[in-house]
Amino acid sequence: MTPIDTLISARWIIPIEPTNTVLEHHSIAIQAGRIVDLLPTTEASVRYAPHTHTQLNQQVLLPGLVNLHTHVAMTLMRGLADDLPLMAWLKEHIWPSEAKHVSPTFVQDGALLACAEMLRGGTTCFNDMYFFPEATAQAVDQAGMRATLGIITLEFPSNYAADADDYLRKGLETRDAYRDHERLRFSIAPHAPYTVSDKTFEKILTFSEQLDIPIHLHAHETQDEIQHSLAEHHLRPLARLHNLGLLSPSLIAAHMVHLTADEMALCAERGVQVAHCPVSNLKLGSGIAPLAQWIAAGMNAGLGTDGAASNNRLDMFNEMRIAALLAKGASGDASALPAHQALAMATLHGAKALGLDQEIGSLKIGKAADMIAIDLATPETTPCYDVASHLLYAAGREHVTDVWVGGKRLLQDRALTTLDIQAISARAAHWQNKLNG
Repeated sequence: MTPIDTLISARWIIPIEPTNTVLEHHSIAIQAGRIVDLLPTTEASVRYAPHTHTQLNQQVLLPGLVNLHTHVAMTLMRGLADDLPLMAWLKEHIWPSEAKHVSPTFVQDGALLACAEMLRGGTTCFNDMYFFPEATAQAVDQAGMRATLGIITLEFPSNYAADADDYLRKGLETRDAYRDHERLRFSIAPHAPYTVSDKTFEKILTFSEQLDIPIHLHAHETQDEIQHSLAEHHLRPLARLHNLGLLSPSLIAAHMVHLTADEMALCAERGVQVAHCPVSNLKLGSGIAPLAQWIAAGMNAGLGTDGAASNNRLDMFNEMRIAALLAKGASGDASALPAHQALAMATLHGAKALGLDQEIGSLKIGKAADMIAIDLATPETTPCYDVASHLLYAAGREHVTDVWVGGKRLLQDRALTTLDIQAISARAAHWQNKLNG
């Protein structure tokens, strides 16, 4: 028998690749944080001698979920200014609160709270955009998660930086400091076309190409944004980005709610990656993205929660379900975004957008052992006729029992192993008092 670190035997496994596959009574063998085999449990029991053998008799194993667009530190602003449209929410509440309170300590405390919430809900990797990315990096390192951190860029000053050049300089210094971290990657994150100049976009494109890192921004989130761009630049935001040379597989565009058929075709042709954030778009009244049309056009779309200040949950199960329901309702086609496709959006498609699909996003031999276990023996999930359908329409984040990243167990029987939830909650209460003051 071959000695290995870990063997996980599950009632079901949905590996995502191959597509539309559900394996029953299979096991995953893990050595040095990577998947070395995926085979029937009867064969695994005679082939491997694991140091740790975990048996999940009523659970399904799935790749860890990838949250393709969020602002994790803003978890400390959850519910701060609800039921407002985007620009009123930003200008009258969020930006003034950030100017008063955001600091490295705020960001680290908010990021730790977000990591705890995401791990408990099955998210193992996220794509972030916020100030003081070094503080988020420290939280991710402590939690044991995987993340791509945005080098946020704006034209106006903040507590973090004075101008666009200062944002880029500080962000690139942070990237250099974490260059060799195995679970951290970086992007350049210009906030949005309406907050970044052509000159700065040109610099960002140069850095992205030189360093081979993605660009992550908000685009076409609201009709007001488009009208503002037409008035100022005589171009829709996407056309402006296209003229600047930014439309490519390296661009992750969040929201993209308001696209014409020609714009969808252009995005598909140029390989633009899209982060679909259905719950945030609904809550802010931004609209319903044409997901079925994106898919028909050939666009790659992952799922994101946006920040907890505009959602108010970092809940990828909820995003999957709402995305599927909206796709059906908006298109009039009940077969739009079936279960396996929605699961792929929340895993492999997000990994592809981040350039990590050779590392995570599916349960394949050679990939990192990032995976989650979901209990399907609860009253809410019984009976179960179709495992994939159940994950989309019946199960929720509360049914996640275990989480591994790189073979390390970060959630065990619903308990976090790397984070002190009481200490994190105490810090959140501290910030609530300050923001209320």
